[in-house]
Amino acid sequence: MNSSNTPQGQPNVGTKKKRRFLTAEKKFQIYLEAQHSDKPIGEILRREGLYSTDLARIRQQVKDGALERLSVKPGRQQSAVAFEAYEALKQELQEKERTLADLSVELAILRKKTNGVSWDR
Repeated sequence: MNSSNTPQGQPNVGTKKKRRFLTAEKKFQIYLEAQHSDKPIGEILRREGLYSTDLARIRQQVKDGALERLSVKPGRQQSAVAFEAYEALKQELQEKERTLADLSVELAILRKKTNGVSWDR
């Protein structure tokens, strides 16, 4: 018998299981298989290493995604801009407007100075 606290072949109690992230494609594949398969759902879940709550979450995500895409009205789609990008564009526009105002004042001053004087000397 081994002198360590854990028997061979069994994981340590203190080790954490690494979290597994599923891609959207894999989730949809699991969803379709669970919906249209002749296999019991429990068998599919065991094979994928999932719980029934995971499948319920996947089903809800599929429903939410479908409703979001189906609610889009036809025609030109408006693209959503992030708040930070909006603020940066707004700041840039204000700077350009200030620069334009300064240049128009300078142009007015130059016109007054050159009033009546021909450029062709």
